[in-house]
Amino acid sequence: MTNPIAIVLALVIAGAMLVDIYSYGAEHMIYLGKKLFDLIEWIAFWR
Repeated sequence: MTNPIAIVLALVIAGAMLVDIYSYGAEHMIYLGKKLFDLIEWIAFWR
């Protein structure tokens, strides 16, 4: 992956998160962050 593609992808993801937080609030983003952390730990266990 080239740097311009990575930058555009990061901007798209960040923009989608900002729109989601603006529309629905930040409470569910905390929940999703916790679940993502659990998933990362689970995947690291199976590595």
